Amino acid sequence: MSESDKSAAAEIGLQGSVWMTVGGENLGGAGRVELLGAIGECGSITQAAKLVKMSYKGAWDAIDAMNNLAGEPLVERLTGGKGGGGTRLTPRGRQLVDNFRIIEREHARYLRQLGSQAEGIADDLLLIRRMAMKTTARNQFLGKVAELKTGAVNDEVILELPGGQHIVAVVTQGSTTSLGLVPGAEAFALIKASSIILVQDSEGARFSARNQLAGTVTRVQTGAVNTEVVLDLPRGGTIAAIITNQSCSEMGIVIGSSVTAMFKASSVILGVPA
Repeated sequence: MSESDKSAAAEIGLQGSVWMTVGGENLGGAGRVELLGAIGECGSITQAAKLVKMSYKGAWDAIDAMNNLAGEPLVERLTGGKGGGGTRLTPRGRQLVDNFRIIEREHARYLRQLGSQAEGIADDLLLIRRMAMKTTARNQFLGKVAELKTGAVNDEVILELPGGQHIVAVVTQGSTTSLGLVPGAEAFALIKASSIILVQDSEGARFSARNQLAGTVTRVQTGAVNTEVVLDLPRGGTIAAIITNQSCSEMGIVIGSSVTAMFKASSVILGVPA
């Protein structure tokens, strides 16, 4: 049998993964749910990351993204104990893991049934997967438009997050129209970590930055030149900033520090669910 005949005779199979989205943003798939399940079993981010072969920083980044997009914590920290405490899943986090596994089983059964009709479908599935969009913005928040102020050229959009915080963005009127931004509409805000300015002891001072989110430093990741600082916001969610190592040292930023994250309204990119 020739190679072409072998290819023609080969059975076509279908494969696929289940992904959860919130407002068009990727909440996670099997990998992130596996991480959540490992946290539930180990009670430790470090051990869970090793178990699913993920870096410690990558695990925390995934947890931050899931907590922010879910609108409520899926993972929470525990104080005390060996090593200063651990982590555990919230009831919502446990429910998500259990339900996702049920959905995965049903999805696998569906693919097996669809496999008998797979002729010509595999190429289309591959094309759809390639069309999936990803973003490099470190900070991703999902909320609803609370207020819209129309200007001569640009509009000011105030987005309310699930925790009650507000993010102000300035966009063109064309963007407002094309995205369908009206009060009550769901939208997500993207802010690069490099656009965040960290400030300490800001009481009484005035700043031109419209967005000012006060929080507590929970992670400090030092690199060769820059440091990533992650703040927990008091009403839920996190925000990450990239600053120079020198700035981090001079400000004395350590875990537990009270810091305000500031960013201009023009640094916010808005999007809407597809």
